[in-house]
Amino acid sequence: MGVLNTTPDSFSDGGSYYRSGSLDLDMALARAEQMLREGAAIIDIGGESTRPGAEPVTEQQELDRVVPLVEAISSRLGALISVDTSTPAVMSAAAAAGAGMLNDVRALERPGALEAAAATGLPVCLMHMQGQPGTMQQAPEYSDVVAEVRGYLQHRMQACEEVGIPRSRLILDPGFGFGKTDEHNLALLRKLERVAPEGTPLLAGLSRKSMIGRLLGREVSERLPGSLALAMLAAQRGARILRVHDVAATVDVLRLQQLVDRPD
Repeated sequence: MGVLNTTPDSFSDGGSYYRSGSLDLDMALARAEQMLREGAAIIDIGGESTRPGAEPVTEQQELDRVVPLVEAISSRLGALISVDTSTPAVMSAAAAAGAGMLNDVRALERPGALEAAAATGLPVCLMHMQGQPGTMQQAPEYSDVVAEVRGYLQHRMQACEEVGIPRSRLILDPGFGFGKTDEHNLALLRKLERVAPEGTPLLAGLSRKSMIGRLLGREVSERLPGSLALAMLAAQRGARILRVHDVAATVDVLRLQQLVDRPD
């Protein structure tokens, strides 16, 4: 899953596709096309930054940032598009514009999100987050992070099933870096296979995360080796989807891993 943020303030690629304060569709489209050439199976479009300390955006701002790009990628590239949103109106509009998946860091907890997601008929990724983006990293606490994340995600799966979203359309994300210390993140990665019920696909988003910077003393631009190491570790522990910024390099790692791990 290649990351394509249409926000001016995301921690890694924020503002990359803006000119004179406005989203440049051609630049964003070119980046999506590049990621597909490099081996991305999914393009994940986000219009609201969820980095620690991020400010919320209005529904209209998010619609304006996301929907035109979904329409452009869907019509010109025919790619599988995931939309990273918690906003019911954006879910509905993105689905109508050609999105094929919803990716919600709030696990459909906003009012109306469950119903909107169910109405689209699309697969949904449910993520765990303790708190909200503005404050989630101030003092996260768990007695057993793996058990608590698993329990929360199972509760949200049940909520989805109650509104008609079948388990077969659900993907789970433990939410690395979302209301978690470095040790919480490491504990989740060590026991990643325990996070999801058997048969439910897992998504892992570890690319360029702040934990890499803290653990290794690296700036965002220096986090590729750490990102690749964590991607491989997540794949070895059962992640089926890796959400990444550096598609070509991650694809190389996964191809080599598959060659080593395939049966003789």
